[in-house]
This record gives sequence, structure tokens and C-alpha cells, in this order.
Amino acid sequence: MNPLKSLRPISTSLRELLHYKSALIGLSILVFLIALSLYSIIVYPGPKAVAYWRGEENIWIKNPKNAFPEWWEVFSGGKKLPRTIIINSYGGQHSVDIIQISNGIYMLNLSLTFDYYYDEEPSAINVFINGTSGDKIELYWIYPDNRRIFLTNITLNTDKTIYYLSQDIHLNNRLVMDLYKQISSIKYSPTIERILFAMPTYEFKVQKGTYKLVALCMVKNSSKFGLELVLYGRVYGIAGTDHLRRPLEIALLYGTPIALAFGMLSSVVISLLHLIIGVISGYYGGTIDTLIQRVTEIYMILPFLNILIMVSIFYKLDLWTILVIIIALSIFGSGVKTTRAIAMQIKEMPYVESAKVYGASDLRIIFLYIIPKILPTLVPSIVISVPSFVFLEAALSLLGLGDPLLPTWGKVLSEAQSQGALYKGLYYWVLEPSFMLILTSVSFTSIGFALDRIVNPRLKEI
Repeated sequence: MNPLKSLRPISTSLRELLHYKSALIGLSILVFLIALSLYSIIVYPGPKAVAYWRGEENIWIKNPKNAFPEWWEVFSGGKKLPRTIIINSYGGQHSVDIIQISNGIYMLNLSLTFDYYYDEEPSAINVFINGTSGDKIELYWIYPDNRRIFLTNITLNTDKTIYYLSQDIHLNNRLVMDLYKQISSIKYSPTIERILFAMPTYEFKVQKGTYKLVALCMVKNSSKFGLELVLYGRVYGIAGTDHLRRPLEIALLYGTPIALAFGMLSSVVISLLHLIIGVISGYYGGTIDTLIQRVTEIYMILPFLNILIMVSIFYKLDLWTILVIIIALSIFGSGVKTTRAIAMQIKEMPYVESAKVYGASDLRIIFLYIIPKILPTLVPSIVISVPSFVFLEAALSLLGLGDPLLPTWGKVLSEAQSQGALYKGLYYWVLEPSFMLILTSVSFTSIGFALDRIVNPRLKEI
């Protein structure tokens, strides 16, 4: 008997998969996840993804905070939710008048104009100012109906300044007091954003039209001076943002290859180790078998998850070190006993006895006659066990014990929990990584169950 013929059932099983609808669904999802992984690796290579996720150099400061994904607008009851609008004096709708007052002193009248046709006010407003230390700026807000509001005076202490308009408490108090003078009763104190984008009525309905931010400036260098207005939206991109303004799509995309690699490597390596150790135990018997079985029984009663959590608490480990520890804690598992029982039956078969008679070595018999015979029956369990390791990594990250740098699905869930995402109504923050975990589980489970029915003919009758 040619020992390599024992591997033919694997290729036959893969062809038979196409006859099962559940397997086709699982394969389709798996192809999608693999394509997503390749795309994420190209768009966000390792160092770039980590740098983006850590938000180095405030690269996400012009993104909205805790913004829903754009598709969430479907559940808004027909409202058109605001997107982020950025207007600056370097291009777009702006006008500027420059008057030289004296040598080295210029008067600027700068206007930033934008159209606003959304059904809700922005989530926040910031003004980014570039200039020279000592420059003085007065900011005014002009409504579509030409109402004009004085905002603030700013004197630059550095070349770059950010005016957090939404957080200006003095401005908020002044605007609310002005509203009390115009409206006899106000149901609640509105935010600055609502006041700046609404009619001064009881309902505070958003006023649509063309707005202006006007800056009257006394500057030392007119060519260096610049102004940028950022109106932060309430929806952003395909996946939304988190509390640090990071697009969640980075973690959802880059977490895909990490989850697949972690789950598949763990499952394949541990299953193969169980296979080899179990076959050695069943083939040799005697003292070797007794020793392996006692070690296996000790491993089976060890609190695997507790040990893993304890190690992760004491040492901040990267993802691949965690993978090595998981493999080390799983070398002797229940799979060893299952494989041993099968190996003890196969070693008594005539073709194994014939190999011994012809002088085949023990290692040749184990790796070319017994293991290839058992391997096809283990493939379904290898596939089915992939999601359990994917969920294990997510669970460790959820507990704050995962890789501290890599953006993963578990890390997203962990930060959503710590920031009270469900309490604040930010359901997308939890649903998106959970959906990716479920999708991965459905994919491998569907394929694994179909393979199990192919390998085990008795299941075909069920």
C-alpha cells in the first residue's frame, strides 16, 4: 500500500464540500474574510496600522468623536445627519481683505463661507489658527438670515492655536443669556452648536442655508496667517469613530488577518501536536504510553484559562507570545487520548504489519502509514476549533490582557466596555466587532460540520 494514498480522502472531501449549501455559505464568507485580510494588509501594513491606531501626532484631531457610521442614517427616521465639514483660508469658499496699517502690522478681514443643509447641528466646532505669536483675532458668526453674533477674542501665544469653540463656557453662558432675553421660556439649556445652527425659537429647529465665520485680525505676517473651521459630523465613514476619534474601520479591517492567523495557527499546530503525541503513545505503548497518558491527564485538569489570565496579568505580552503560551498549555489535551485510541487500532492492520516485516522504521510507519490515515478524520475538528481560538483572543483583549498595541476586534470591544458604549447608546461600537466574530464563527463552523458529515458517513443519514 502506498502510504500517500491515505491523503486522497482530504482532496475528495474538499470536492464533496461543494454539494453542501452550508459549506458553500461558509466558504463564501471565508473567501470574503481572506479578501478583506489581503486588502487590510495592503492598505494598513503592520507599522502603519499600529501608528494609526495609536493616533500619533494627533492625526485624527479633525475627526468627530463617537460618530456613528454613515449607514446608521437609515435608522434616523429620515433625517439627514451631518458629516464633517472642513473650510479653510487656503482654498474653498473664503474671502480676505488685507490692509497694511504700519510696517509689519496688517489688518485682515477673513470670511469662511459654507452651506449647511443637514437636519441636526454638528457634534462639535473647532477653529484651527496658524499665525505668529502676538496676533489678535476677533471671531464673528453670521447666520443665513444675516444675524451676527460675536464669539470671542483670541491672542496667539504660539504659532499654532486651536480654539475649542464648543467647550467655551463663557461663550455658552453668554449665548444662553441672550436667548433668555429673546425667548420667554426655554425648555432646556441648548448647546453652543444648537444655538449657532438654529432659529431662536422654542423648538430650536436647524436653520439651513449659508453660514459665515468672520475673523477680524491684527497680524504681523499676513502670508503666514491661516484659519480653518472644522464642523464635526455625527456620522463618519463605514464604521464610525471611537472616543479617541479613531476610525473603527482600521481595527475591523486589520483585526481580520490577526483573527484568522491566530485562530488557524492555534488550531492547526495544537491539533497536529495532539496527533503526533497520540500516535506515538498508541504505537509504542508500554512505559512511553503510560508516561504520556499521565501527563495528558494532569494537563486536562489544569485550569487553562486561569493560568493564561494570570500570565497575561503579570507580563504584558504581544499577540504571538500569547499564541506560544496557548500552544504550550495545550500540547497534552483530550485530543491525545482520541488519537491514541485510533492509532492502537491502525497499528494492528495488515499493511502496518507488512511494513514492519519489510523492515520499515518506527518513524516511517508513524509518519507515512498511521498519521496520514488518521489526518483526514481530524480535519473537521481542526476547522471547527478555529473560532474557539479567535474568541479566546477576543476574550483576553476584552479583559485588557491582549496585545497592548495591535488593533483587534477584542480591543475594540474592550474599549467600548470601558467607555460605556451601550450605556451611551453607541451600539455600533459593540455590534461591528461582534458581527465580525460571529461571521468568522459561522464560516468555519459551517465548513467544519459539512466536512464532518463527509468524513463520518453515519452523519449523512441525520
